[in-house]
Amino acid sequence: MIPYGRHDVTEADVDAVVQVLRSDFLTQGPAVPRFEQAVAAHVGVKHGVAVNSATSALHIACMALGLGRGDRLWTVPNTFVASANCGLYCAADVDFVDIDPDTWNLSVPRLAEKLAWAQERGALPKVVVPVHFAGQPTEQEAIWALAQQYGFKVLEDASHAIGAARNGEPAGSCRWSDITVFSFHPVKIVTSGEGGMALTNDAALAESMAMLRTHGITRDPRRWQEGDGAAWHYEQQLLGFNYRMIDIQAALGVSQLQRLDAYVARRNALARRYDVALEGLPLQLPTVLAGNRSAFHLYVVRLKPGIAKKTHRLVFDELRRRGVGVNLHYTPVHLQPYYRGLGFLPGQYPEAERYGCEAITLPLYPNLTDAMQDEVVAALQQTLA
Repeated sequence: MIPYGRHDVTEADVDAVVQVLRSDFLTQGPAVPRFEQAVAAHVGVKHGVAVNSATSALHIACMALGLGRGDRLWTVPNTFVASANCGLYCAADVDFVDIDPDTWNLSVPRLAEKLAWAQERGALPKVVVPVHFAGQPTEQEAIWALAQQYGFKVLEDASHAIGAARNGEPAGSCRWSDITVFSFHPVKIVTSGEGGMALTNDAALAESMAMLRTHGITRDPRRWQEGDGAAWHYEQQLLGFNYRMIDIQAALGVSQLQRLDAYVARRNALARRYDVALEGLPLQLPTVLAGNRSAFHLYVVRLKPGIAKKTHRLVFDELRRRGVGVNLHYTPVHLQPYYRGLGFLPGQYPEAERYGCEAITLPLYPNLTDAMQDEVVAALQQTLA
């Protein structure tokens, strides 16, 4: 089976982890701040806060932005559930904005329409979470302009998009957002085994998130409310969590980050090969906006209804029988049983729903060889025939 995604671990990665295992610190040592500084420097942002997953990063980002009961968070239905769940963790209400039919990212026109509608009803969101789906940046300038007009905070879910750029601006720089989140899950662009990071140019937000990841505790004398200068003194000032990344993970992340540019270049080369090889098939191929550089975490195609002669399910199952580990990213969040229990219904976000009935994620990762990719193409051609 050729999987849809796979990590790449080199001897240099192994050596980096072994060095930590032989050091004095397995956690709360120097490797985590080194990783934070390396990622922040790579994307040109001031602060990075590393945590144990991107889900945790989304959660503490929402908390740092002040999201709470009675507030609203909007995101897209075409994402992993964490992009929405982070709002529920804060006791906020969650709603969705439909996706663009070409990029499969948040639709700016739909967002503008919904904001105008919400303003009339006194129901504007406090936080909007655009998702850089499959590694392609969203139209952040336009979203940021709407944020200034309507007064909401922008939390970029760039879990798919480290190494991507929009008009030369790296994803994660927070030029058009308050906070950006990256994921370092094994199938993402670079990995720390598990892990995530929240990035921001706001020192106060960074400080708040750093406390929230560590039980809400600070050892910084400048922050103490009752400290007497004793060496043992620390204070819990917030109700936080144990969301810390450990040094073993961070060492792997630092090592992997050195190959980020090469990984993204290879993913783009494979995407171009797919574009050429799949032309003429009854498929909608990914559209990359002018000015965008996608990180191509995923390569997704959509069956063209009325032209493809087999159903979505038949094509998916047949590809798996042929040894191609295709996947679906994603079943729309609002159609998940939990969200239906909150009152969401089919038909509310039609473009995301059409997408979910047509999308197939094909294998794409740096160690996918041209020969393996040709096998995937042949299997898809035969299946669609």
